[in-house]
Amino acid sequence: TYYQGLCGLGFSVTTVEDPRTVIGVLPDVRPTVWGAVPRIWEKLKAALEANGLTDPKTAPDELKAAVLGKLGLDQVQQNVVGAAPTPIEVLEFFEALGLPIQEVWGMSETSAVSTINPRGGIRFGTCGQAIPGCELRLADDGELLVRGDHVMAGYRGDPEKTAEALDAEGWLHTGDIAQIDGDGYLKIVDRKKEIIINAAGKNMSPANIEARLKASSPFIGQAVAIGDAKPYNVALIVLDPDVRAGRAADDPELVEAVRAGVEAANAQLSRVEQIKKYRVLEEDWLPGGDELTPTMKLKRKPIAAKYAPVIDELYA
Repeated sequence: TYYQGLCGLGFSVTTVEDPRTVIGVLPDVRPTVWGAVPRIWEKLKAALEANGLTDPKTAPDELKAAVLGKLGLDQVQQNVVGAAPTPIEVLEFFEALGLPIQEVWGMSETSAVSTINPRGGIRFGTCGQAIPGCELRLADDGELLVRGDHVMAGYRGDPEKTAEALDAEGWLHTGDIAQIDGDGYLKIVDRKKEIIINAAGKNMSPANIEARLKASSPFIGQAVAIGDAKPYNVALIVLDPDVRAGRAADDPELVEAVRAGVEAANAQLSRVEQIKKYRVLEEDWLPGGDELTPTMKLKRKPIAAKYAPVIDELYA
């Protein structure tokens, strides 16, 4: 139920040099197991909607089968997503298309996956239940603790850092603030050190705000919410290079599309979470660059340092 397709014997693995081309490779590979970060699923959803498939729930089975065949996902047995929050509307879209996605959670320190939504029991908005042999617990402040044989022995050559991460009882302190429901389904709130606490003392998840922004417009490729110790939240926005199609950031159509996207996102956020000001950046952010890790996670501290003048202007 949990690991079928995620590990085993007899697998062949296809590597793609440029992650931006991975969707185009799928029809040649026709994978049986496919996983991607949320942004890939978001872009795939936006592309299908742009081609007229706006509501898979109402589409006939023949059309769904044809779409899956064209995508190269007609033989897939298991889809997974992880590394960042996935908007629920993205998960709902692909489930309706016939591609249920199992959201997972894990870290390098836990040998990758520690929880997964079981097939037949997926709960949107959660990372699923602990895999066999994995224990989960919440600390008093809500930090997720993990224990099991899959947890690392320590950081090589760094006993001080190891002692900070692993306690005497073998619990790994993950740095994630989380919730666990009565059935053991895990929900990640955000990174402990990345929670926004505004000037009024309100705690907010930047990842949740950013997910809403990206889900509200195909033109928004990346977004960073900022507001720690500030009176209101602002955002840095990077346009999706494919949708942008080489146009300048001040192109009237792009300006209006981003404005509408931010407005739509704000409508789904509480008043204190809403973005009051934002700046659309001219440059693109690439995986492995100054702003994104190879798995497209935000490098928040480098971003804050690099774009400090822009952020200061938003609060001027």
